[in-house]
Amino acid sequence: MRSDCPISYALDFFGDKWSLLVIRDLVFEGKSFFKEFQQSKEGIATNILSSRLKKLEASGIIESRVYPQLKTKKEYKLTAKGLDLIPVLVEMIAWSAKYQEGLAVKDNFLSKVANDREAVVAAIRSKLADQ
Repeated sequence: MRSDCPISYALDFFGDKWSLLVIRDLVFEGKSFFKEFQQSKEGIATNILSSRLKKLEASGIIESRVYPQLKTKKEYKLTAKGLDLIPVLVEMIAWSAKYQEGLAVKDNFLSKVANDREAVVAAIRSKLADQ
């Protein structure tokens, strides 16, 4: 840890876009396998993806397990610590949509966030718990 600043602490985990995009894919895209993350539209290189998955796992944001149907595959999911990032992601989406037109955000999502952020976060958490 570089300092006792909470922003600095968060940046130690999320100082690069790839870590947040992996978390985004877990939360909003339902992705859980290496190849699925690799197919994201941003085009992450395999070495960077591998590095970010290891970093997120080492920091307790995600966990992996051997996929029962194919023992050579790992399946990734958010830990409780990772799930606690859902409100942060929702806020980032709302902020981005406020200041940039044309982003891939459904209007009904933004109106739901505007009316009841807590319900949106709870619904996302519930959906992930069912997976």
